[in-house]
Amino acid sequence: VPALVRRTGGRLALGSGKGVGNGAGRLSDCFSPFAPQGSPSGPDSADKKRVKSKLRRFIVKRPPLQSLQEKGLIRDQVFGCRLDALCQRESDTVPRFVRLCIEAVEKRGLDVDGIYRVSGNLAVIQKLRFAVDRERAVTSDGRYVFPEQPCQEERLNLADPEWDDVHVVTGALKLFFRELPEPLVPFSLFDAFVAAVKLPAYDERVQRLAELVQGLPPPNHATLRYLLAHLCKVMEHADTNRMTRQNIGIVFGPTLLRPEKELASMAVDMVHQNQAVELLLSNFHHIFPASGTS
Repeated sequence: VPALVRRTGGRLALGSGKGVGNGAGRLSDCFSPFAPQGSPSGPDSADKKRVKSKLRRFIVKRPPLQSLQEKGLIRDQVFGCRLDALCQRESDTVPRFVRLCIEAVEKRGLDVDGIYRVSGNLAVIQKLRFAVDRERAVTSDGRYVFPEQPCQEERLNLADPEWDDVHVVTGALKLFFRELPEPLVPFSLFDAFVAAVKLPAYDERVQRLAELVQGLPPPNHATLRYLLAHLCKVMEHADTNRMTRQNIGIVFGPTLLRPEKELASMAVDMVHQNQAVELLLSNFHHIFPASGTS
């Protein structure tokens, strides 16, 4: 009698063919989806549970990036860092990167058509961002680029030919403000700024905005003043760069003040955001008196 394959204790074995009549040792038993399969051993299952439990505890206890930055354990972030933490780290009220970008634009970009409105090369903007953050960047040919020394933004020279496109500089500056965890106008004041813009009388709107601006935290106030003073200079060259007050409001309105959560009235709010920036620019010297120069 030819030998038959039969299942024994979950393993395949050869049989003599005895008991074929009662179904024992049939070939179909070997391939039946309902045949009993070996179950995971107890120790293996327990080990997997222990690993999962440890991973879960690690994820729950892992400190957020913000707390590590505040404790000084991570010092090399500029983009995405809280404004107050960044200014405290640099012992200044205006971030160094903001000053560098604005100085570069005022040297070679005030007469450039569409300054701040025209987008720069995104890949080069990201390369500049990574250089400032002292992270690795990937070049177009796939190589990794690492900054040579710490304090990269202190050595950053925006006059370098690598950053000769001024739209890259303005794009990086706008990206910096967009990536702030909280905009220059804090979330808690967004509704108040919008309400101020809606006041019926122009003088009331300006006065209310001045009061709100004076209540900003020192780094926010100083940085907003520094940026708006620069944008006033940009407006003075509107005949050549075509960046009128309205155009600047469109570019910077949603960047400088935005709600913490997207609202159904987002489109309407955007109009008010733009108008708030326009009012700040039109009344810069009243809202930011000379004695408040940083």
